[in-house]
Parts: sequence; C-alpha cells; structure tokens
Amino acid sequence: MELGVGPLISVIVPACNEEDKIEGTLRSLLATEGVRIEIIAVDDRSTDGTGARMDAVAAEMSGGKHTLRVIHIKELPAGWMGKVHAMARAAEMATSPWLLFTDGDVWFAPQALRLSVGYGEEAKADHVVLALTLEYKSAVEEAAFAAFQAQSQWSVRLWKVADPKTRDFFGAGGFSMVRREVYEQLGGFAGMRMEVVEDLVLAFKIKRAGYRQRVAVGPGLVRLHWNHGALGMVSLLEKNGFAALRYRVGFAAFAFVGLTVEILLPLVAIASGGWTMVAGLLTYVGIAGVIAANRKANQASVWTAVLFAPATAVFLYALVRSMVLTLRRNGVVWRGTLYPLDELRRNAKGTW
Repeated sequence: MELGVGPLISVIVPACNEEDKIEGTLRSLLATEGVRIEIIAVDDRSTDGTGARMDAVAAEMSGGKHTLRVIHIKELPAGWMGKVHAMARAAEMATSPWLLFTDGDVWFAPQALRLSVGYGEEAKADHVVLALTLEYKSAVEEAAFAAFQAQSQWSVRLWKVADPKTRDFFGAGGFSMVRREVYEQLGGFAGMRMEVVEDLVLAFKIKRAGYRQRVAVGPGLVRLHWNHGALGMVSLLEKNGFAALRYRVGFAAFAFVGLTVEILLPLVAIASGGWTMVAGLLTYVGIAGVIAANRKANQASVWTAVLFAPATAVFLYALVRSMVLTLRRNGVVWRGTLYPLDELRRNAKGTW
C-alpha cells in the first residue's frame, strides 16, 4: 500500500566512475513498487560516463510516482572526503522522512524499499541496515566473504544490535536507512567530513546516542557483487582496512596477531594428531556452524569453511597492506585524492 502523497524515502546514490553499474542501480530503484521515493543521484567528480548515464536516465522520465534528481560535483571542498561530501549535499536536498544511503553498484528488488520502510515503521526503528545479498562469480569469492563475515561475528553480535544496553552496532554502505530527523539531530555527515568508514561511524553515533537500530535480513532484496576475484578484498580494504582500526598501529598489530593465531593454530592442531587434531577439526566445525547460521545473509556454502585459513590469510594481508600504504603515503589515496593521515586521525577520535 502506498502511503502519503509525497515520497516516503529519499534514496541518496553517490557515484564516482561507476558508468558500468549506475544505470542498473537507478533503473532498479525506479522500478520500486508500493512506496513513493525520490532519488538523488550524485556524480562525484567522475572522469568517465557516470554523470552522462545519470542524466540519460533522468531525461527518460516523464511523470510517474518517483522522482530522480542528478547533482554534478566538479570540485571537492577542502576538509571533506569525496563520498561523504556527496552524501551530505544530497541529504540537504532530501524532503522525505526516511533517508536511504546506498552505492552506485547496488541492485534493488521492486519490493525492497516497501518492505524495508514497513519494517522500520513497525519496529519503531530510527536506523535500519539491510544485509545485502552478495553475488559470487567463483567459489574463491564465496569463501573470501564467508571468512570475512565469520571474522566479523567475533566483534559484532548482530543479534545484540537492537539491545540498547549493549555497545554492538552495525553499518553497511550499500543499505543504511535512517530517519531524517535523527540524521539531522546527530549533525549529519558534516560531523564526519574526513571519515573513510562513514557507514560504520554513522551507525556508531546512532547507537551511542540511544536511538533504535535494527539489522534486517531479506535474501534477494538488495544485491551486490562485492568481492571481485581471488584478491578482490585486497583492493576493497586498501582504503577501509586501517580506517576501521582507527589508524592505531598498536591496535592494528594486536588484530594482526589475533588473525595469525586464528589461521595457524587450528592447522597446527590438526597436523599434531591425537586429541589435539580433534580440537582443530572441531574448530573448523564451529566455523562451518557460523557460516551456516548466517546462510540467509551470506548465501555461502558451509563447505567454504575448509578454505577459512587461506581466505583469512588474504584478509590479514589486505589489512597489513592497508596500514603500510596509509603510513607510507601519510594518508589515504582514494579516487585520485590524497586525504592526509593527521586529519583522518583527528576525525577518528572519539569512536570505537
């Protein structure tokens, strides 16, 4: 059932050099059923045909219940991260009670937004994160994400995110839906101008401020091909890896040691034979159990557990590489722009 006379959700789609994906994202959003939406697509200094494809989709529209506006950003103001600036600009133009921040390479099922906002209203939530359905092109990609998600279970208890008494929070750049009044009360992205992992920090601030946060699972509702190839995670984490560790070398070193132990200890136990081997095998059974428990979200086979060690080794390498490159460059290079490390560290203070 369509609610109200105006759009209920403002969908903010920042994109930089996404000409191969952006048209599919926008057309899938325009096919939304059951709820009116306004789409604000932001061409963030693209050097390819991203902006032209946005304009072409907008030019085809003639009436209809949804609206699509395109913003072209040519220059980045000093002191801003590109994506954060693009989303902040779009949020200023939004008119709907819900803001949905997504990416330019995500595909939406026609009922995805109706079900999401319905769930948000029913749960009286202030922030809804929908677990994306990952598309895999190979078993290696599947194993890499399964291991990555299993690792995240050690630090974020998704079943505790809704509990206001816990510190657990969760954010995802592909689908982060927040009430506009809550976004504005928290100062929006203006308070995160130099934030690399803005999706996590927004979720952190929402949870810390006492607002209601919910994580939903809807297989097939929102899809993304996230991890491209065997080493896709390496390039994905180049920008985000050290940022998620808040640029702290000591904290990062502790994490690296922990991952190394997770990789080697079960294998050494299995190789030792006897009851020690049984303990190592049971560890892998436990990993398979974690993957199975998240089957609706990760769409991964439990058999990917046998590749946990090499997949986690790639994850570890990606994190180490992210730290080394950030320290060597004295900042983060993303989309051709260098963001100084001192500014990034100052911005990261006060978070986890």
